[in-house]
Amino acid sequence: MKIEDAMKKDVIKFNELDKIVDVAQSFRDNKISGAPVVDENNKVVGVISEGDVMRLLEVHSPKINLILPAPLDLIELPLRMKYELDEIAEDMQRAGSTVIDQIMTKKVVKIGPDASISDAAELMDSRKVKRLPVVNDDGKLIGIVTRGDIIGAMVRGDE
Repeated sequence: MKIEDAMKKDVIKFNELDKIVDVAQSFRDNKISGAPVVDENNKVVGVISEGDVMRLLEVHSPKINLILPAPLDLIELPLRMKYELDEIAEDMQRAGSTVIDQIMTKKVVKIGPDASISDAAELMDSRKVKRLPVVNDDGKLIGIVTRGDIIGAMVRGDE
């Protein structure tokens, strides 16, 4: 079975200047964990995944000190906590407004529509990726194939 028989043709894709908050919402709404990023000519320039978003959030995660305060620090503690929480909220807001160009994977593993699903499975395993953008000879996005698509094709026994 060829990739073109197993791939999804209706691809959710993003632009390099889309914001993380919009991408994360789209992931949730569409129940997906990643998608290709294309330029104005529909050429694949990257892939954005939940892992990329999670790594960004780790950078902006809370750093609240849990050491027990001295008695005099108890007066200052609520102010310090409020300051730290405000700082965290600002960091999270900045993280959400980051454009995906800054965190997407730019070295994209792609596949053509004429490749076999076993080639795709081998490529995904060797390159440790969960999805492959399917591109035509001009490098333009025409579909996407995921691990689930490959497993589905194998279960159908179409290869």
